[in-house]
Amino acid sequence: MSNLCPCGSPDYSLCCEPLHLGQAHAHTAEQLMRSRYSAFAKQKIDYIVKTTAVLQQPHLDVPAILEWSKSNQWLKLEVVQAQEKLTKKHAQVEFKAHYHDATQAHIHHEVSHFVQHAGQWYFLDPTTDHQPTMKQACICGSGKKFKQCCAAFL
Repeated sequence: MSNLCPCGSPDYSLCCEPLHLGQAHAHTAEQLMRSRYSAFAKQKIDYIVKTTAVLQQPHLDVPAILEWSKSNQWLKLEVVQAQEKLTKKHAQVEFKAHYHDATQAHIHHEVSHFVQHAGQWYFLDPTTDHQPTMKQACICGSGKKFKQCCAAFL
């Protein structure tokens, strides 16, 4: 029986599963992005939520995320490029998520941004309806003003 990880690694139990179970944290933005793709494929929506920027988490449409996760067959992840050091705490990963929606195959091509806070990587979600002002606390929880931290990446 194959234990292939949805992200493309040969062994889910050694790849994304420890992250999904909270036994480990992603060491890089690319590793977090791969584990989030695998979480979509395995309907681990709690993981999707907890790896999104802290102040964005309450604004996620969890039922819609779950529905999108369940309604698609996740075929393959292709990492186009990863830039792990945009700044000291920010990274960017470009990827293509291949999936089938029961009608036809699709490719979701995205350039995602990530922030590292308190030793953990988080996804900066540009789709939430939460739009902080430049002078508000940053969405990542850094304690800095949004304009001095993550504003340039959303």
